Amino acid sequence: MRRINEIFESLQGEGFHTGTASVFVRFSGCNLSCPFCDTDHRAFTEMTDDEIADAAAKFASEWVVLTGGEPGLQVSERLIELLHAKGKRVAIETNGTCQLPTGIDWITVSPKDGSEPVVNFADEVKVVFQEKCDVEKWRSIIIAQHYFLQPCSCRNTESTIKYILSHPHWRLSLQTHKYLGIR
Repeated sequence: MRRINEIFESLQGEGFHTGTASVFVRFSGCNLSCPFCDTDHRAFTEMTDDEIADAAAKFASEWVVLTGGEPGLQVSERLIELLHAKGKRVAIETNGTCQLPTGIDWITVSPKDGSEPVVNFADEVKVVFQEKCDVEKWRSIIIAQHYFLQPCSCRNTESTIKYILSHPHWRLSLQTHKYLGIR
């Protein structure tokens, strides 16, 4: 059984796939405690892999985004296979501290200060920018095609832009869903 906070369809609001229609499977529970986390980990429904895949298949979106909390604590290779069998492509948004099953189509690692990622290769790295964090260390720890900095809850956009202008190997990721007022 998996602890699922919610399953819903919306537009991807962050990172490389911003604007892409996606089904979000939000897992409850995390091995970190980030002050800016927007998941209520106390709220969940226990679901089987089959129930999760069936719920995601009800939506037209090609992409299913496994997010959390930390989905790496609960996601299984069987769930990935079931979603693929339903015609879905699978993305995961992880803090990178858990080994991931094979078969995931797109890996986004969003590392957090004080954590030690075990995922060293990803499609994208998305760091929540905070002025006192050493964001450059993540580029040497995690090899990726794309590196994004994201303002923390839309509060420090100006300083994030300023940092990117002096470190142009980073790209800006905005939480566009918050600006648009969608989930």
